[in-house]
Amino acid sequence: MKKRLKWGVLGVAKIAREKVIPAMKNSDLHEVYGLASRDLEKATAAAQELGIPKAYGSYEDLIDDPEIDVIYNPLPNDLHVPYTLQAINAGKHVLCEKPLALNAEEIDGLIKARDEKGVKVGEAFMVASNPQWIKARELVRKNYLGKVKAIHGFFSYYNVNEDNIRNVPEMGGGGIWDIGCYPVFTSRFVLEKEPGRLVSMLEYDPRFRTDKLGSVLIDFHEIQMTFTVSTQLTPYQRMLFYGEEKVMEIRIPFNAPADQKNEILIHDGNFLQPDPEKIILPLSNQYTEQAIDFSRAILEDREVPVSLENAKANARILQAIFESDRNERWVNID
Repeated sequence: MKKRLKWGVLGVAKIAREKVIPAMKNSDLHEVYGLASRDLEKATAAAQELGIPKAYGSYEDLIDDPEIDVIYNPLPNDLHVPYTLQAINAGKHVLCEKPLALNAEEIDGLIKARDEKGVKVGEAFMVASNPQWIKARELVRKNYLGKVKAIHGFFSYYNVNEDNIRNVPEMGGGGIWDIGCYPVFTSRFVLEKEPGRLVSMLEYDPRFRTDKLGSVLIDFHEIQMTFTVSTQLTPYQRMLFYGEEKVMEIRIPFNAPADQKNEILIHDGNFLQPDPEKIILPLSNQYTEQAIDFSRAILEDREVPVSLENAKANARILQAIFESDRNERWVNID
């Protein structure tokens, strides 16, 4: 077993250059060894800037390099499945950015290839490795809030750049695929259960033809979960879990900062004494934790943080959101 894994990164996406790659380098378990682009000059420049030893002029060259152990795939959404499958077939472990697929059924092919090749493959929901979400799940498990009966989430940003892939429907753009996946995933993560049905309402941008505003009601079997996401509103994010005794508030649920400690606020309903209980989490970088967890899964032959089966379950819910809006009715999931 190798003591230090060599990771290769497909593309020079902003999230990879600015967040994931710098964070991934903070571990003795692995190194970022290669970076690929369809433009060798671009790959070389980015590799030099990030201190990565090797640059490639195509994704295929990186995937076929026998020195690479693990592939990180942050390509546009529509390229997740084909390049993840290609990497699996080359015998590589793969961590692919969310959403892993724009069609849940496509993940079946990845599961089959994963099992045949005996590699580790997972979806890059960094929140699954974030201490604040692990703590939130623990609090619900211990019934710290009393019986949870409702959840509310909100996630928005403002982006009207016509060249941005988030505004290109053919590339999997729009609010539900880009950020709606987060309140869905974190609710499933904390509750440790799957929903039964949902109903949704979406508003589309007439220029981009992508969903720019969406609200969803999800029935988690006696727990009602609602969330709103938008690609054209003031940037904001929050997740709230309402129990019969207390309310849990995740203040920065998705873009948790790495340079300050995260807080979980617990409200007990006493508005005469409004100061909530604060649970302070250790300073951490969720992208660092994600890479460490995935490398450990490989080196220690343990389960990856977000499995392909988990990714498929999340994708099915996202697809049901579009189906519900299109047909103006509740959609059963289970």
